Amino acid sequence: MAPDIRTTATRIVYENRWMRVREDAIERRDGSQGIYGVVEKTDFAVIAPIDDGLIHLVEQYRYPVQGRYWELPQGSWEDAPGTDPLELARAELREETGLTAQTMLHVGHLYECYGYSTQGYHIYLARGLRPGKAQRESTEQDMVSRAFPVEEALAMISDGLIKDAATVAALGLLRLKGLM
Repeated sequence: MAPDIRTTATRIVYENRWMRVREDAIERRDGSQGIYGVVEKTDFAVIAPIDDGLIHLVEQYRYPVQGRYWELPQGSWEDAPGTDPLELARAELREETGLTAQTMLHVGHLYECYGYSTQGYHIYLARGLRPGKAQRESTEQDMVSRAFPVEEALAMISDGLIKDAATVAALGLLRLKGLM
């Protein structure tokens, strides 16, 4: 059977350290032509640090949407795209919150926006949390970390205070799997 969509040409239209944007000329199964704009980005890790009924969130300014929002700790290493996701998750948790975890359970893998991007993310549940000193990058200098009761964090989603799709999806997946 023929593929649903076949790439007939591709060109890079933009590239920087964090992403590459390409434009693909395509042909659909019926022969009709089209184009796809595809954003290529490295996968990232999202960490849900939960202990004793508390969940640790971070808040930072998100330039594209011009606002500060609460979200789960998360990140990627664009300069090391093949990094083991568990290693990345442990490092991002420590970097953003100062926390280390006794256990890290891989909960799942989702795609960020697969209608236009290749980027996915691994979700981890962090338990047995031990405090430490955050080791934030200069780009995270405005970041704040705080623990909330789990139910309060869920209410923050309903109230529109948490708008990060990866955070909402991760917490939803944890809830569906009975892990929180």
